[in-house]
Amino acid sequence: MTIVPLIFTSGLASGINAYAVVLLLGLLGRFAGAESVPGALERTDVLIAAGVLFLLEAVADKIPYVDSVWDAVHTVIRPVAGATVGALIASTDPGSLGEVAAGAMGGTTALVSHLVKASLRMAVNTSPEPASNIAVSLAEDVSVAGLVTLAIFHPWLAASIAAVLLLAGILLVRFAVNRIRAFRARRRERRAARAGSTAAPGRPVAEGTAPRI
Repeated sequence: MTIVPLIFTSGLASGINAYAVVLLLGLLGRFAGAESVPGALERTDVLIAAGVLFLLEAVADKIPYVDSVWDAVHTVIRPVAGATVGALIASTDPGSLGEVAAGAMGGTTALVSHLVKASLRMAVNTSPEPASNIAVSLAEDVSVAGLVTLAIFHPWLAASIAAVLLLAGILLVRFAVNRIRAFRARRRERRAARAGSTAAPGRPVAEGTAPRI
């Protein structure tokens, strides 16, 4: 069952950068002799397509707000890629896990990690400077490369790290959502206070009372 942690890790990584996962797995299978990598990912046309798409994502993912649009477009693509990679990995070891179950595991993990990534990137986009987007994007690229490479040689260790990162990401999203809600609540309170202070001086004088001299 060594393919199970590989499917889980590749699914999580696919939710972050599916093209990098396909490219890395294909290269590791073709040039590093990784037996768990399906032959379909080692094909030259697949490697070229994954490489071109990876370069496009590497640029788009570092531009504020463009990254969120890119994430929205890939809400379907990344889970499908995770499911496909999972099913292909299962096909290399038919006796361990069914392709349907492997596809479901890879696709579900990719969907969850994609939603975490997209939510965190929207929160980062509230920052007025682009350096944070570039730093987060580079950290994601390094994490995907490290996890996929580690999953080939030490699958259970990679899966454990991936699970911790996924849990940490979910907690960060929850924290960010709470902070955004608190910020919006304070902003509404300030607007209400300003509206009340501007309305107070304009109150009409009650009828029958004379102004003081």
